[in-house]
Amino acid sequence: MEHSAAAHHWVTEAADLAAKEQGAGNLLRVVLIVMVVGCVLVGWFLLRGYKQGQDEVPGESQGEERAERDG
Repeated sequence: MEHSAAAHHWVTEAADLAAKEQGAGNLLRVVLIVMVVGCVLVGWFLLRGYKQGQDEVPGESQGEERAERDG
């Protein structure tokens, strides 16, 4: 638990220092921008798998296509 307390102290100290130097507005702006960019990247990562399955013709499996190509 000591490590967790030290990490918590470091985070709060860094946030306090940033708030004193830049103000709360800039810190909040950075947090929101990182959150939005992260959400976009996660959405892209999750939705890119659906596009890969749309190239197949309905009713045909990959096994049938291989059998036709192989002769």
